[in-house]
This record gives sequence, C-alpha cells and structure tokens, in this order.
Amino acid sequence: MSPDVDVLLQRARAWMAEDPDPQTRAELETVVADVTAGGPTDDLADRFRGTLEFGTAGLRGALGAGPNRMNRVVVLRAAAGLAAYLRQLDRHGQSGQQSVVIGYDARHNSDVFARDTAEVMTGAGFTAWVMPRPLPTPVLAYAIRELGCAAGVMVTASHNPPQDNGYKVYLGDGSQIVPPADHDIAAHIDAVGRLADVPRGDSGSVLSEELVDHYLDTVAALAQDGPRDLKVVYTPLHGVGGTSVLQVLETAGFGEPRVVAEQFEPDPDFPTVGFPNPEEPGAMDLALALAEESGADLVVANDPDADRCAAAVPVTSGSGWRMLRGDEVGVLLAHHLLSRGRVGTYATSIVSSSLLAKLAAAAGQPHEETLTGFKWIGRLPGLAFGYEEALGYCVDPEHVSDKDGVSALLLLCELAARLKAEGRGLPDLLDDIAREHGLHATDQVSVRVADLDVIPAAMARLRAQPPTSLGGLDVLAVDDLSAGSGGLPPTEGLRYRLADGARVIVRPSGTEPKIKCYLEVVVPVEDGVEDGVQAARINAAGRLDALGTDIRAAAGL
Repeated sequence: MSPDVDVLLQRARAWMAEDPDPQTRAELETVVADVTAGGPTDDLADRFRGTLEFGTAGLRGALGAGPNRMNRVVVLRAAAGLAAYLRQLDRHGQSGQQSVVIGYDARHNSDVFARDTAEVMTGAGFTAWVMPRPLPTPVLAYAIRELGCAAGVMVTASHNPPQDNGYKVYLGDGSQIVPPADHDIAAHIDAVGRLADVPRGDSGSVLSEELVDHYLDTVAALAQDGPRDLKVVYTPLHGVGGTSVLQVLETAGFGEPRVVAEQFEPDPDFPTVGFPNPEEPGAMDLALALAEESGADLVVANDPDADRCAAAVPVTSGSGWRMLRGDEVGVLLAHHLLSRGRVGTYATSIVSSSLLAKLAAAAGQPHEETLTGFKWIGRLPGLAFGYEEALGYCVDPEHVSDKDGVSALLLLCELAARLKAEGRGLPDLLDDIAREHGLHATDQVSVRVADLDVIPAAMARLRAQPPTSLGGLDVLAVDDLSAGSGGLPPTEGLRYRLADGARVIVRPSGTEPKIKCYLEVVVPVEDGVEDGVQAARINAAGRLDALGTDIRAAAGL
C-alpha cells in the first residue's frame, strides 16, 4: 500500500473515531474496508479532498461521511465556529443579544443538524430557539428580528438535488452573512479542535406555533382590499411551503387553490422531479397539466424551502401555458408596489434585467444594483423592494430582509386578481410595460459540469481571448468583476456591455457546479404597428439565441 493511501486511511479512521452518527460511520467503514482490500481509492480520496468551504452561502454539499460532505461532524464544527464568532462579537461590544434561532426544512437530516446546532449553542452559553417543525426559510429570517437574536441558522439546501443539504447563516440584522463575516466564521471553524472538547448543552427551546402565525398574518396583511376572484394552481414541489401558502391565501381572502396532490406533502426524495427547482425542465409539468385541466388563471410554485416563487400564465393565443421568467415576475411585482405608492429603493442584482431601473426612475424612486444574492440586496438602506432573476423577491423588507416566496406569491395573486377583474392578465401588463420602456428580454445559458475545472478554464479563456462582438452586436465595454466594478465588491465574473442596450454576464454559480451566462436584449416596440409587442418578442428571441450561441463558443462550453 502506498504512503499516500496509508495517510488517507489514517485520516478516515480518525474521522470515524469522532463521528457521532452510526450511519455515516458505517458508510465510511465500508469505503475504508474496500480500499484496505485493494479496491479503488477515488471515492475515499474525494471525501477527504479538503473540507466543505464555508462562505457567504454557508455550507452546501452532498450528504455523506468525510470532511467534503454534509454530515454531523461538519455541522457540529460549523456550529462551534459560529458560536465562537458570536462570542467574539459580544466581547467587542458588537452584539448584545445572547440567543440564536434555528430553522430547518424537510430534507434528509435537516432536523438532526438543527438539533446538533442547538446543543452546541446552548453549550456555548447561548439561548437556542428551534422552529417547531420544518418551515420555509423566510420564517427563520423573520424570527431573527422578531426575537432579537444575535444570529439565525437555516438548515436547507434550497432547490439542490435530493442528496444535498446545507447550512445557511444569518446575523442579527436578519440578512445572510457577507464578507468579512464569512471569512471570520470560517477561521473559527478551522480553529475548532476535537469534537469531544466542544461543549454540548440541551437541545434548546422549541418555539410555539404562535410565532409562525405572526409571520403568516404579517404576510397576509400585505394584500390590500380588492378583487379575489382567481383560479390558482399551486405546488410546493415536495417542500415545506404548502401549509403556509394555503393559510396566507385563506387569511387574505382568496379561495383555496387547486394543489398538485403528488407534490404537496414534504418529501426529501422529491420523487416526481429530477431537480426540485421550478426553473428546471419538467419540474412544473404536473402543475401545468392540472392548470390546463382545471381552467386556472395562474400557476404558482415554491422551491423546496419556499424562499423562491415561480409562476406560469395561459398563452394568450391558443392553448397551453408559459412560465414567466424571474425578471418578468420581478418587474410585475415592482410595478404593483410602485402603483400602490411604495417608496424607497428598488434593487436588483447585476445579473437581473435593467428594466427595473427604468420603472423606478419613472416613478421617482431610487434604484440600486448589487452583486448576486440577497445577502447584498436585503441589507440595502431604505429598501422598498428587491429581486433577482433566479425567482427571488423581497416584497416586505421591513419584516423579512431576504427573498420570500410566500409573500411574493400572495402579491402576485393579488395583482392577477385585480387584472382579471379588469378583463386582463399578467401578460397584458407586461405588454404595457414593454410599450412604455421597450421590450427587455432575458435568457440564460446554464451549463452544469461534472469536472469543476471546466469553470475556471472557461473564465480564463474569456479573459485571454475576449470577444469583440456577441450575437452580431459590438462589445462596447468589458467589466472584469473580479477587480470590482461600479463600486461593487470584487466577485468572479465578466460583464459585457453591448450595442443597443444589450448585455451578457458570465459567472460561476455560487451554489451549484454550473457556469451561468445571463443575457439581455432591449428591443423598442414600434408605435402604431399592429401586434408590435409580439414582433419585438420575435426579434428579441432571435437576438438572444445569437447571444447564447456566441458566448458558449467564446467560453468553449
């Protein structure tokens, strides 16, 4: 046996000695036995190829044994590091709170990881509040400020595949962590010694349903008096949003939606979908089929932890349904809030449509652009509304300074019901906006990779051989986001500013093994031309296809 393999086996046996979970211990014992018997080392080497990196998204990865997987050892160390970081803040007078609230979804081991976190927090001298059951992520974000906590932890992998889980950290302002907090917490995690030396207390105090009801009533109160006649089809995609959405809609005066029965109860195996993400092909098929059968006006969906909202509308010419893009839903919600007189900053991430800036300017409201992620959007001063194209919307920053798929769903239903009472639909309002501001069409090239080296290689190629035109449009400027741009913090990515208001942004995904290219074109709608919006859409579709083809070729994807 080679020295490298011997070292690998020693590390694995040391890990097993610390692991409190009999399931992952047994899993690793089997892998070690196979290697010891002369079997391949690839699996064992991958499990010990570094440690899951703690960053602004917290932790996220496949469940399993070893430091490069999500498991109880990794979670206990993360909790101990977070507790040490919070104690340091308290010593420096930056945090007077002495409590942490912990939420979890219905994925495999989420409840176990939540309990382990609570025991570490109480062992460190904090009060640990634990959610009463699997609940949406925005309930956790709401609870942090409602309870005056120093931090919050949400155990979720959001819309990742079934084999994954994750660990999302918020601080006392109710927003997800940003640098340098992520680096500081990671350093404290690295400094954790033997798990046996980490103090463990009790499992904390379980919150009552009263707090959940407060959140749901707060969301329901966002809807103003108005029409409620709307036939809705809803799916939580096997996640935790179902009962919360039904209660909010009922409290706000809407009739009970038709639900996709096969997807209503939480199920960590997500048996009816390949990927539990409403953006993925096939994920919405059951909901769209039910909508066609029932003559619905609107289809709405949440991702598994219900912090995102997706929507589909009937096709105006002929039968069928079409999914609204995240940018379209974001613009509709912004228009709705602006028409209600909501004042403050309207914000998007850099990869979202530029249309929101025009809507805000027309209403005399400020607009801000941030890096991707609600960790940046949610902490903007004076935020009135924020969204990002990946189906995330913050419609009530006073109470939840994070994306919230439950409140966004309610306001979208409110808008659709108002338009229905006028004999119109959401697509009609989108057409009105296009006539006023130009048709802003967006699309995305998203490439999932098996080999993570493909992503930096593509970015390096784009820097070494920068394209001078994309989709037949001249590249007017290139912003290397890794150096910071327009006052934004540095992040890995490239932004191409093209002729005619078009743009392309290329960046690695922060949560999945993907490289993403975000495309936008702006096409004026000609006055006096019959069906001018449809003509602009056809024009835009061709331009987007050309952009996508060229950026893939330029990146070597």
